Amino acid sequence: MKLTMTRRFLMASAITFTALAAGGPLSSVLAQDKPVIRMSTPASETDQRSVALATVFGPAIDEFATYQPHYNASLVPQGSELEAIAAGDLEMSITSAQELANFLPEFSIFATGYVHRSAQHQVNVFNDPLMDPLKQKVESDLGVKLLAVMYLGKRHVNLRFPRSEKNVMTPADLAGVNLRMPGSDAWQFLGRAIGANPTPMAFTEIYTGLQTGSVDGQDNPLPTVVDAKFYEVTKQVSLTAHLVDLNYIAFSKAVWDKLSAEQQAAVQKAAEDAAQSGREGQLKKEDELVAFLTQQGLEVYEPDLNAFRTHVQAQYVGSEFAKAWPEGMLDKINALAD
Repeated sequence: MKLTMTRRFLMASAITFTALAAGGPLSSVLAQDKPVIRMSTPASETDQRSVALATVFGPAIDEFATYQPHYNASLVPQGSELEAIAAGDLEMSITSAQELANFLPEFSIFATGYVHRSAQHQVNVFNDPLMDPLKQKVESDLGVKLLAVMYLGKRHVNLRFPRSEKNVMTPADLAGVNLRMPGSDAWQFLGRAIGANPTPMAFTEIYTGLQTGSVDGQDNPLPTVVDAKFYEVTKQVSLTAHLVDLNYIAFSKAVWDKLSAEQQAAVQKAAEDAAQSGREGQLKKEDELVAFLTQQGLEVYEPDLNAFRTHVQAQYVGSEFAKAWPEGMLDKINALAD
């Protein structure tokens, strides 16, 4: 899919980009003509990723561009960000491997349970040459440049009923549980792989869904459980850690190509620094939240992780998702150090 920037966006920024790409002084461009880098995300303003981008990325590019974040899917509907970037209607977002897998099935490997082992392992994988062909394909097919990987956290099962009613220790204990999962095929497969009945639902609808009982639970990292206040409408967290989840900082390749080499380096470094800041914040927050959730009355416990790991990996063997994985990639990922 080869898409170009819209005429509207080009008209708004052509003068600025021409001056900047030519290496001319910023003073030659009126401040109000600086290109606006709109970032759309379904996350809230207080989410660690949002905070990191606002406090680290935005100020780092302020000399030549204006960073303009839009939270809670207020600018672009969740799941449509990549298409918006490709069409020239958005400059930046954070995107998941699951969303990328809708366009490039190879990315489903990064949405597979128990593949990434830690936050550092994610960084090592992203920066390894094994990712180069995939990054290039995202650029050529979608017009999107992946700048850095952000640690979202270990995803756990969070349920609205108490352990006395449903104690989740193995995949068999999730049988019949309507677990909210994003709607992509990769997410839905993962939900089935851990033993649940995955139910697609937009992130912005989860709280009400849990409150009304239209879903029995949801899976997210603990910081998201707290940030979105899901603990107010749930009773337990089973620390399944079934996915060490990530987001990629996605940037318009068309916008990138209009920047000078110096500005590209600044954008790249800003993205990496923001990702590192968010990673550190998320890891620290995770360490603190088990005690917080317990204080809120939730039961937080560790299930039989070996039972989950064995079951989940067996579901992927021979699946359609595994067929899309580049040959030998899983072995290369497993061989990388944490």
